[in-house]
Amino acid sequence: MDLKHSRSVKLNDGHFMPVLGFGTVAPRDVPKSKAAEATKMAIDVGFRHIDSAYIYQNEKEIGQAIRDKIADGTVKREDIFYTTKVWATFLRPELVRPALERSLRNLQLDYVDLFIIHTPTAVKPGEKLIPKDANGKVIFDTVDLRDTWEALEKCKDAGLTKSIGVSNFNHKLLEMILNKPGLKYKPVCNQVECHPYLNQSELLEFCKSKDIILVAYAALGSQKDLKWVEKDSPILLEDPILNAIAKKHGRNPGQVALRYQVQRGVVVLAKSFNEKRIKENFQIFDFELTPEDMKAIDGLNRNFRYFQARIFADHPDFPFHDEY
Repeated sequence: MDLKHSRSVKLNDGHFMPVLGFGTVAPRDVPKSKAAEATKMAIDVGFRHIDSAYIYQNEKEIGQAIRDKIADGTVKREDIFYTTKVWATFLRPELVRPALERSLRNLQLDYVDLFIIHTPTAVKPGEKLIPKDANGKVIFDTVDLRDTWEALEKCKDAGLTKSIGVSNFNHKLLEMILNKPGLKYKPVCNQVECHPYLNQSELLEFCKSKDIILVAYAALGSQKDLKWVEKDSPILLEDPILNAIAKKHGRNPGQVALRYQVQRGVVVLAKSFNEKRIKENFQIFDFELTPEDMKAIDGLNRNFRYFQARIFADHPDFPFHDEY
């Protein structure tokens, strides 16, 4: 196998995506400069897949970090796989390309490697990321996601992105795109919350059957983001079974949770702004979990979602009412 792609998966459009990515979303109280520092550290330790989004409001910093690492000779642009996402306020088809162009301006890059629909739940267009009415309810928008998808296809044709995909879609919403009359490109991926407490086995099987890669976010669980996550959520990395398997391999539970995804054919995002953790999170290619380990981790599934996105629960395209 070609070494450059040995830690990558081939997407259904022929491009390659590294199986381990660096996530850049941070709680509001973390200064944006932290995202730039962490991204540079991640590139230095070997990460080549960087995942961000318009709503993270850090693309200027991430773009600067990538350009600095290109300038100092650490990487070339083509070595980096960069993902951005079109936010819910831009899902009307005429707003999709301007949203991507805005991200590209912030990044100061000519193209992204992957452009995905962040969430199927369209909300009222405008500068407010989560527009609310006088009663504090989110103001939804009505958009046919097949039209949104067509706008993403045009972005690919225009060379602004190499690949296109979706995020937070359930199998019914994926079917709707796949069955769209005149579909030009299939989504290459569906990025969803996925970890041992929500292992998405049914959605994973469905995606595999359609040659769509499942990309896992919140792969290490999530306790930090109190805006989106309930305070008393279980702490995945304290799970005794995960810790026992980690101990056996001389690893930490985070490395086991990441390795688990890679072995089941899932592309996994690891998020940390701590230098020691960033290094550890990249060290998952020199050990292997046994079939017994994999089975034990499969057994931890409890369909527990850290990011329940309840503010969107009444939206007609809300994805989490269905089983998968």
